[in-house]
Amino acid sequence: MADGVKPRVKVPKSAAAGDVITIKTLISHPMESGQRKDGDGNPIPRSIINRFTCDFNGKNVIDVTLEPAISTNPYFEFEATVPEAGEFKFTWYDDDGSVYEDAKSISIG
Repeated sequence: MADGVKPRVKVPKSAAAGDVITIKTLISHPMESGQRKDGDGNPIPRSIINRFTCDFNGKNVIDVTLEPAISTNPYFEFEATVPEAGEFKFTWYDDDGSVYEDAKSISIG
């Protein structure tokens, strides 16, 4: 994982089958536009999260394409229906080719 880039995800530990839950995600990421220069006058390479996905047990829940104007540390809050116990997988894609992942399990209770 690149320096300082850290995903954080909040998912309830359990829910009843069929419940709609709220999921919150944030990734600490500088979202460098590529238009700034470092102290020596060299361009700082562009590094922007351009896509975010969430899957549950292999099925897509959300797929977001991000544009360059997105702020530093992108935050998403969304709802998902929990049909069964399983795992949410979260993936952030960076312009520089980096991929950041996290996963959270949820039980039915």
